[in-house]
Amino acid sequence: MTPINIIKAPIIDELNKFEPFFQDTLKSNVPLLQLITNYIYRQKGKQMRPMVVFLCAKLNGQVNDSTFYASSFIELLHTATLIHDDVVDESYERRGLFSINALWRNKISVLVGDFLLSKGMLLAVEHNEFRVLRIVSNAVKEMSEGELLQIEKSRKLNITEEVYFEIIRKKTATLLAACSSSGASSVKSDEETIEKMRKFGEYLGIAFQIKDDIFDYQAKGLLGKPTANDIKERKMTLPLIHVLSKADPATKKKLLSIISKKNKRNEEIAHVIQYVVENGGLDYAAAVMDEYKNKALRILDEYPESEVKKSLVALTVYTTERKS
Repeated sequence: MTPINIIKAPIIDELNKFEPFFQDTLKSNVPLLQLITNYIYRQKGKQMRPMVVFLCAKLNGQVNDSTFYASSFIELLHTATLIHDDVVDESYERRGLFSINALWRNKISVLVGDFLLSKGMLLAVEHNEFRVLRIVSNAVKEMSEGELLQIEKSRKLNITEEVYFEIIRKKTATLLAACSSSGASSVKSDEETIEKMRKFGEYLGIAFQIKDDIFDYQAKGLLGKPTANDIKERKMTLPLIHVLSKADPATKKKLLSIISKKNKRNEEIAHVIQYVVENGGLDYAAAVMDEYKNKALRILDEYPESEVKKSLVALTVYTTERKS
């Protein structure tokens, strides 16, 4: 069994029921929308967000209809943000397939994203799920703020570690925090438990993002070369921020000059990667990632042993040890 299948084992029945439940939330009487939402459904990934919702619900109580509503709302939100991100980034591929904007262009993509967000809000309102509505609405706000903060700072290339963590907390971690807290909320947990689960999701999300940052500098794929997408897009991530903070003024100026260019030569990108690797940027990022992983694991330590707890521990470890 793959690590993901092992993690899913205690909630496999719930996930199997979730698939048709979620597909039903995508339905529309508008033929074009139905065509696009069917295409979206066929692109589903590892179901990490529903997994976190169901596992955190089951860790704290009994999965019920509210858990399914919370999972669907968050998956609708996540799908909408991916569609909008592809428009903003002018990306024409998603999970190896054409993105929505590649096939139907930007105007339709934005409207489809809006449709999915509205479906999520209606799902919560129609079933009186106001606590999850608050949780997810706050996530939307924070994700938007994080994206805008990153755009603002990337123009000036003046991101400190403090700003970096604020960006990834808002951009990435807040969605997993919404998953874990809404899972606990769906089984009528008290506010203290919901907050504890929110912190678990936040720590998990930060570790997840740092792992992605490390991938950018590591050889992968058929050619065995780092993707260096963050460097190409002028994104300042933890490995780079750390080595820049330790570099002498002349070296720092040279590196920032390369990163600021719109059209970087391959040898310039290779120089930045080599400097980051040789000066401990990846080692530092990995150590910080492990700190957040351990923070998440300490929260799980407060719970008695169970198959669900084992799955959440495995998910937390997988987040930092995954190969893609």
